[in-house]
Amino acid sequence: MKYYVYILQCADSTLYTGVTKDLQKRLAQHNSGRGSRYTRGRLPVRLIYFEETGDIKSAMRRELHIRELPRAEKEKLIGRAVNP
Repeated sequence: MKYYVYILQCADSTLYTGVTKDLQKRLAQHNSGRGSRYTRGRLPVRLIYFEETGDIKSAMRRELHIRELPRAEKEKLIGRAVNP
């Protein structure tokens, strides 16, 4: 089963990091206000980065690592990406 770690850019330019099995479905949930409490008040959100992982444990570890990065490091990570 594939899992994805993703970063969203919110309308207020803040970044949100999460994990999902279905990127498009999760993005739609966020933009409909049903995604997370954090993004609910910062709509619309835009997918700006994602990574594919093989299992939920790897995805959750990577999510935690990315969340702990300073914003400048997150922006470097996003800048090196060839997605979305």
